[in-house]
Amino acid sequence: MQFSAQAPISAGMADLFAPPPQDRPPPEASAEGPLADRLRPRDLSEIIGQDHLTGPDGAIGRMVAAGKLTSMILWGPPGTGKTSIARLLAEAVGMRYVAISAVFSGVADLKKAFAEAEAMALAGRRTLLFVDEIHRFNRAQQDGFLPFVENGTVTLVGATTENPSFALNAALLSRAQVLILHRLDAAALGTLLDRAEDVTGLRLPLTPPAREALVASADGDGRFLLNQAEMLFDVSLPAPLDPEGLGKFLMRRVAVYDKDREGHYNLISALHKSVRGSDPQAALYYLARMLVAGEEPLYLLRRMVRMAVEDIGLADPQALVQCLAAKDAYEFLGSPEGELAIVQALLYLATAPKSNAAYAAHKAAWKSARETGSLMPPANILNAPTKLMKDIGYGKGYAYDHNAEDGFSGANYWPDGMAPQTYYTPVERGFEREVLKRLEWWDRKRREREGG
Repeated sequence: MQFSAQAPISAGMADLFAPPPQDRPPPEASAEGPLADRLRPRDLSEIIGQDHLTGPDGAIGRMVAAGKLTSMILWGPPGTGKTSIARLLAEAVGMRYVAISAVFSGVADLKKAFAEAEAMALAGRRTLLFVDEIHRFNRAQQDGFLPFVENGTVTLVGATTENPSFALNAALLSRAQVLILHRLDAAALGTLLDRAEDVTGLRLPLTPPAREALVASADGDGRFLLNQAEMLFDVSLPAPLDPEGLGKFLMRRVAVYDKDREGHYNLISALHKSVRGSDPQAALYYLARMLVAGEEPLYLLRRMVRMAVEDIGLADPQALVQCLAAKDAYEFLGSPEGELAIVQALLYLATAPKSNAAYAAHKAAWKSARETGSLMPPANILNAPTKLMKDIGYGKGYAYDHNAEDGFSGANYWPDGMAPQTYYTPVERGFEREVLKRLEWWDRKRREREGG
């Protein structure tokens, strides 16, 4: 999609100088409107949980104090105030506010928004263009923003729940500041409930433990919390609900987790690093997070096999066996019974001695193989199935190790012109301690036979 940032404004666009519907202040929330709308902040100071951005020392606070905004990407979980911040930013610096959603908008909507912004710019009015779910625009559409951002036709404020590094073009990111919104913590969500009670004049019909459970169920999403609170305000109960009663009354919130998005990779990274760090408790937590959110158990088992060979290896060779056995057990039992086998294998991994010696050896050997090309092995260890091969020396002088007194010949197995290398260095942990002893014994025997 291509736009011209320099396109002339036609005479037929004169009506664009009148403020379009998006440019007018939002109507006052009705006393009967949704609770989330009634509690919408009217000033940046009312934004909850994002003081690191909206406070006097925050990036947004400083921009507002200076009266000048730069294009930005607001990145954060759902229900953390991205839309409210964009709207209030425009009001704070006297800019025209236009909002579009990448879910419902297409090329025609973008062209219209940019044309209107150009017309308003000629009249001396700047436009803040808020693009919700900006990551849903494809790469070509994102490129279409560039000329209008560069020449100042619009100040772009994009909102996304996805990591901008993966979801947005590098060219667009280079022209915008990425601001990270935090998941609302328990204190912020508690403040939101207090405001809801003040606005409605009602008290939530909950015991203190149930109130804490309601806050926890929101998973940092303020909008979700207010929707749940509104349901509770609308009913008449004979007595306050306890946590168990609340769980029966309200639908349980499903954890935010997209299997192909950043949340997935964050959790699998946390699981892997918890195992590597020998913390079985944390590893169990992240395993539970992923399984509860609907992750495919066989995917987790594949990752656990990787952990067994990358982070444990020969320090405990049974780690790999445990993982493969857990895979067989899960396929045999199914879910949920088979998940216990996954738990057992995970605990084995987390509590096993750790070594990445095999992993490091793999990388070093592959690097050496790429660098040395097609060097021939020494002739004495080459197979000689034909007379010609025997005549030219293949297999000549081969020392059969089993014929040696101690089962070790100490022969050279490296290509001519290549010095012996050391790729694998066992650690002094677990079974690898025994492997290390063997290697040291063989090295000593080799030196003795070489006269060293």
